[in-house]
Amino acid sequence: MKSYEVNFDGLVGPTHNYGGLSYGNVASQSNSQQSSNPKEAALQGLAKMKALMEMGFQQGVLAPQERPDVAALRRLGFSGSDAQVIERAAKDAMPLLVASCSASSMWVANAATVSPSADTADGRVHFTAANLNCKYHRSIEHPTTSRVLGAMFADQKHFAHHAALPAVAQFGDEGAANHTRFCRDYGQAGVEFFVFGRSAFDTRYPAPQKYPARQTLEASQAVARLHGLSDDGVVYAQQNPSVIDQGVFHNDVIAVGNGEVLFYHEDAFLETDKMLAELQAKLGKRGGNFQSICVPRSQVTVEDAVRSYLFNSQLLSRADGSMLLIVPEECRGNERVWQYLQGLTSSGGLIREVKVFDLKQSMQNGGGPACLRLRVALNQTELAAVNPGVIMTAPLYGTLTQWVDKHYRDRLSENDLADPQLLLECRTALDELTQILKLGAVYPFQIN
Repeated sequence: MKSYEVNFDGLVGPTHNYGGLSYGNVASQSNSQQSSNPKEAALQGLAKMKALMEMGFQQGVLAPQERPDVAALRRLGFSGSDAQVIERAAKDAMPLLVASCSASSMWVANAATVSPSADTADGRVHFTAANLNCKYHRSIEHPTTSRVLGAMFADQKHFAHHAALPAVAQFGDEGAANHTRFCRDYGQAGVEFFVFGRSAFDTRYPAPQKYPARQTLEASQAVARLHGLSDDGVVYAQQNPSVIDQGVFHNDVIAVGNGEVLFYHEDAFLETDKMLAELQAKLGKRGGNFQSICVPRSQVTVEDAVRSYLFNSQLLSRADGSMLLIVPEECRGNERVWQYLQGLTSSGGLIREVKVFDLKQSMQNGGGPACLRLRVALNQTELAAVNPGVIMTAPLYGTLTQWVDKHYRDRLSENDLADPQLLLECRTALDELTQILKLGAVYPFQIN
């Protein structure tokens, strides 16, 4: 049976703004308080989805969240009508209003961790929504994320959904941004690669000194248990604390993998040789031939990698066995990174082509091509069981671009977030979107 890696990209929400909320994310902090363009952001993301679909890749779309999150503000003590809640939050606690308006759910690499049926004990595709408890504005996402994923992957015969891990520091879970799967074929048993920044209980593991390590070893282990993964199909690796302190807040900012290939920076991990040997041995037992591409610090520094988001790219396997790298425009704008990529593709190695996409609106807030997508490996039967409304087609692309043009603003500043009309615009847009994507009632305003 044929199997596929389906990329479900996050649709940028109507409240896309530069709130500078993510400490440790250099781009997010450096662009704080600038005016954003939600319409352009959404259209840039849709253009990438369409392009990958036209290249022959399976492509889906994941809906944004309701923002402002009025229910979250009510839990923090603001009361009255929805408009009064927003007005009082703007007056008394503007940072909380900004956080409640964050469109960070667009980066669906943080939505969940996904294990394909070929790896799990019960032969179903397993989803665990990420608790994202390191940042308040992201910690409020997982209830809606769970409902949206449940509406997309509803058939319990094929799909299993787990609630987010306990929302405490010891189980900080950032989803697929710290998870990669290696396999010979998407339908065959593979090796799942979990990268953590620190251990909550074992002091033998060093921790970063400046920025927080968002993913714990204990969270990764818990997800592996929930998904029914076998020990011979899992590898755990620690991210280098020094690169976290240089702005590498997730593993997908310093490494990306697909199929049998890991593309990573020389400084990405601790005990790199041991990790690579374990990946090679375990994938070999499952019929795969693990291969790695190390980018030396002498050619691309960690700073270059963070500024260009070289590794926050999509590494895609093509039908002829070659690999395609989808990178943001910022890679072409960095002389050292672009020179490295030109040499990489001309060498006749594993990565044969690089395609550049303009994702400036997302990039300025700290998310590149890989942040915008959640990878789900599905066989033909499972793909047929996915809600068809969320699978990208040419007609759906046309409908969604019209929807964005109709509902999104082309400029949004912090002061605009205090406008109660923005909430009404967002709810009207999302109510229409759930009908377009055939999701049913998934948002709090539709349920309560």
